[in-house]
Amino acid sequence: MSFWQTITRKEDPNVYQDKDSHLIRTLRVRDFLALGVGTIVSTSIFTLPGEVAAMHTGPAVAISFLLAAIVAGLVAFAYAEMSAAMPFAGSAYSWINVVFGEFFGWIAGWALLAEYFIALAFVGSGLSANLRALLAPMGLKLPASLSNAFGTDGGIIDLISLVVIGLVAFLVAKGVSQAARVENILVILKVGAILLFIFVGLTAIKAANFTPFIPKYHPTANGPFGGWQGIYAGVSMIFLSYIGFDSIAANSAEAKDPQKTMPRGILGSLLIAVVLFVAVALVLIGMVPYMKYANSAEPVGLALRSAGHPVVASVVQTIAVFGMFTALIGMTMAGSRLIYSFGRDGMLPKFLGGLDKENRPNRALWTLAIIVILIGALFPFAFLSQLISAGTLIAFMFVSLGIYALRKREGKDIPEPAFKMPFYPVLPALGFVASLIVFWGLDIQAKLYAGGWFVLGVIIYFAYGIRHSYLAKKGADVNGDNQ
Repeated sequence: MSFWQTITRKEDPNVYQDKDSHLIRTLRVRDFLALGVGTIVSTSIFTLPGEVAAMHTGPAVAISFLLAAIVAGLVAFAYAEMSAAMPFAGSAYSWINVVFGEFFGWIAGWALLAEYFIALAFVGSGLSANLRALLAPMGLKLPASLSNAFGTDGGIIDLISLVVIGLVAFLVAKGVSQAARVENILVILKVGAILLFIFVGLTAIKAANFTPFIPKYHPTANGPFGGWQGIYAGVSMIFLSYIGFDSIAANSAEAKDPQKTMPRGILGSLLIAVVLFVAVALVLIGMVPYMKYANSAEPVGLALRSAGHPVVASVVQTIAVFGMFTALIGMTMAGSRLIYSFGRDGMLPKFLGGLDKENRPNRALWTLAIIVILIGALFPFAFLSQLISAGTLIAFMFVSLGIYALRKREGKDIPEPAFKMPFYPVLPALGFVASLIVFWGLDIQAKLYAGGWFVLGVIIYFAYGIRHSYLAKKGADVNGDNQ
């Protein structure tokens, strides 16, 4: 077998169907909607609109949110078709393994793994910071050594982040149906807090704050501000908010009737998220001049207090802190299923692909939790935020192009899905190009770190995966039988 044939050897979709059949299918459309909204509409809805408006866009931040949503929507159509046709654990990793081959599947999955590791550590750290800020006025304060990452502002370990990540892992370990019930309740509370802010904020909007809607372009220390250059910079910064729908697809092996639940969950949660993001952005800018949000860690609280609603501000911020658990639950479920799929296929040690006596992939789950706790405890990683977007955009490009290979096999060795990406063959190409444009807009540091992560993934593949994978051993068995 040539080198090219080796790295492009494709998994039989029936094998994945059989391997994942032990996972219990309990998740319904409402569970996936809650999972998607909970992951997409995370901490960023309360902070990002004000931050982006002050740094890049001015009042036109709503346009940046809409453009980022269009890019995400193009890819979401591809995700919906892929997950309906191949409802396997591991989402993009498993799909690309089937349609393009082992090496390309590994790279797509490895790129997504960066998202889950760093995003979980970020949200855990963010929850810790916000919870400590809420408790401080009550006289409850942890020492610096237990409040920050190692070597940062006198920190040794972020204790609250460690505890919440461990608690979420314990909840998910009890089963996805129980985690989904908690997720559903928390998402309802979080959406309620967002709607409360919107309705109260509408009473304090000043039309003058929207003028000029697109400020004149000029360069700043933070990059472009104003004009379409600023809007483009805002899109690259905002895109991080919309990547959560991958967490839905990663759990498709545990979906009831995935032909219907997956497309409805992916597209429905993204639509709800877009409406909420744009509404919050417009209300936020209408309440207070966007310049005042510069360097503000809590623009929603600032806007509500400026409008004379301090009690509402406290209520919204308190719910927002507990609402962060929804993102942690969603990403923990998705990340653990991705690691499980690596172990299932022998790309990483097969121990990770094992199930417990209740058919739950808890070995992968606790591996994820331990690594995330170490990242959050030991590394100051604020400068790595765009690496989350970089890794996910790489996977998005693979999935968009994968639709072309998928269509050739639908109705043959892959079942004909109930949902198909519309306007084929134009839309998959647009999804790829749009993702590439957003990726190009990331800063150079994000691209460099993404490149470093890619190199590490290639080393692991050629040092371990290429020889230990299920496909490698199956090929060795076949050759042995032929001799």
